[in-house]
Amino acid sequence: MSVGRSAELDELFCPASVAVVGASNRPGKVGTILFRNILGAGFRGVAYPVNPTWKSVSGVRCYRDVASLPEAPDLGVVIVPAPGVADVVEELGRAGTRGVVIISAGFREVGDAGARLEAEVVRRAEKYGMSLVGPNCFGVFNTDPEVSLNATFSESLPPRGNIAFVSQSGALGAGILQYGIAERIGFSRFVSVGNRAGVDENDLLHSLGRDPATKVILLYVESLANGERFLEAARAVTEEKPVLVIKSGRTAAGERAAKSHTGSLAQSGRDLLFDALFEQAGVQRAETLGDLFRTAKIFATGLTLAGPRLAILTNSGGPGIVAADAAIRHGLELPALPESIRSEIARRLPSIASVGNPVDMTADVGADQYREVLRLLLDDPGVDAALVITTPAGTMTADAVARAVLEAKRTSKKPITACLFGLSDLSKEVTFLEENGIPTFTFPEEAVQGLGSLARYQAWRTRPRTEVRSFPVDRAKAREAIDQAARDGTPVLPEYAARELLSAYGIPFPPVARVRSVDEAVDAAASIGFPVVLKVASPDIPHKTDVGGVALGLDSPAKLRAAWATMQDALRRHVPTARIEGFEVESQVPSGKEVLIGVQRDRSFGPVLVFGLGGIYVEVLRDVTFRLAPVRPLSAKHMVQSVKAFPLLAGVRGEAPSDLEALEEAIERVSQLAIDLPEVVELDINPLIVRGRGQGVVAVDARVVLAPSSRSAPTP
Repeated sequence: MSVGRSAELDELFCPASVAVVGASNRPGKVGTILFRNILGAGFRGVAYPVNPTWKSVSGVRCYRDVASLPEAPDLGVVIVPAPGVADVVEELGRAGTRGVVIISAGFREVGDAGARLEAEVVRRAEKYGMSLVGPNCFGVFNTDPEVSLNATFSESLPPRGNIAFVSQSGALGAGILQYGIAERIGFSRFVSVGNRAGVDENDLLHSLGRDPATKVILLYVESLANGERFLEAARAVTEEKPVLVIKSGRTAAGERAAKSHTGSLAQSGRDLLFDALFEQAGVQRAETLGDLFRTAKIFATGLTLAGPRLAILTNSGGPGIVAADAAIRHGLELPALPESIRSEIARRLPSIASVGNPVDMTADVGADQYREVLRLLLDDPGVDAALVITTPAGTMTADAVARAVLEAKRTSKKPITACLFGLSDLSKEVTFLEENGIPTFTFPEEAVQGLGSLARYQAWRTRPRTEVRSFPVDRAKAREAIDQAARDGTPVLPEYAARELLSAYGIPFPPVARVRSVDEAVDAAASIGFPVVLKVASPDIPHKTDVGGVALGLDSPAKLRAAWATMQDALRRHVPTARIEGFEVESQVPSGKEVLIGVQRDRSFGPVLVFGLGGIYVEVLRDVTFRLAPVRPLSAKHMVQSVKAFPLLAGVRGEAPSDLEALEEAIERVSQLAIDLPEVVELDINPLIVRGRGQGVVAVDARVVLAPSSRSAPTP
């Protein structure tokens, strides 16, 4: 077992004994606070302070070093200066300790010298098969009353609950714990992973996914240790329990230069890549920390939502309108109520009330009307959930409304959320509702956002299941194209070689001929059939259109000869030093919609598929979406449907729909290529012409960039 890869990580969360190396009595020191926290939380195991300076720490006998302990601790918590950490890990490992949490800072985060110290710590932990959290972290806790472990330096713990939280930021983790206390949000487990030298978010997803006390998993991430492992872990966990994430760094500081459209898009759209990854894994992404925990509050109640249809009940029109707008933004529906229910509601309300959806009862109603109308809404089979908004008015109190809502809830299993407005302290009423399974929010938008996440999660869990398809391909033909590039020592496949590679994977191209003179071009065009396209063939020209290297719609020998002369002049002016390997004459593709399919191999995520609007405007409009390969048929369909240009493909204003099935299959075939051929680091089919339904797709232009190991110098 490599460091941090224990299946359950019980040594971190459920130790029978803990040694705090660096425990102290000095006021304000981390070692002082953390050891007192272990004692103060009522840890059910044995806690050992280790420090040669003290005879006792917080009234507990202190040991000089790890070797002096009466037993091998299950967990070691290390709070010593960075240069001494590796030796402490060695001592713990030699004693038989299975897990270590390193609070100490001064490692990779401070530069090369710290990185070398961290590498040595990892080496020692791996030597003994220890699970390692940190370094430079805030610690861990487990609120299970059979464990009651608080190995953090937070002064207080939030209440016990069913939410687990994993944070890459120690300071943010500390603030979150205080937020949890203030908002009455209960936690099951907490981990600050720090530098992630050992245990990372992927290990913890697997572990927390198996933890029966955890019903919701929250992540704060600044980056992902391994995107492919994250997709695998999150996809498995979200089948059973929700995973909510807030990913910081939504704006790119810059873009690296890339040799294809796809490379540029994948870098500049990196945050879109995270969006796509989370969607592909069934993970709910929050915009803010407040959103994260408000959504978690709904999930923590265990509520399930059968569908997106929401009924809104209010005694004030304004908040109802705000909630209705928010519902549409978050993918919920406001179904029209049946006439029979509208009539029943109208009989119970003042004549000026609005009995649509939202139902605005007006300020003249009392708690009885809340109870009766809410029951009617919940009885409607066309309603999946209800939001109750109340502004106490007249003699009606928030307490009376809260009790009326609870009485209505007892008649239905459908989710109810509440929003209470008032000038007085409503904490008593809020607590009453939440203790009875009705999450309550300050503003209606917050409740709607949580319900929207609940609906998306339900759609994820009930989605159709499809498996990755494997197409018959000509791997020998594809391999020959790559091997020839290696012999030629070229970083970029010539277009004809890229065409060969993609054709081997079933991507169709129009008939084409390579020529070196204008007479050869005319003869080739006559054989292929006019109209034709003329293109320059050069490994040094990534975007041929930009330099006049493409001529379209040549329907006669005269036009072809004129285009040839114009192209020669343009190339001499724009790219005089480019290597020209010849020219290509290919059949003019019939009209259709232009799209892009590409691959960018990311160091963390692996092969990333890109799909979007194609042609020369791709980098201007940036209407693209991403997925990690391999993709399933359903993912390919979602890629096509998620771009803004999808209505153009589906057919608008009388236009015939495009061949979406052929397009989706092309995406799957490129996905298979990306998995089969790791040498391909960038791939760009732009444009791919999508023709009418049943007429297939045709690739017009392609570019393939190979990894350095695939393009060694030719053998002499």
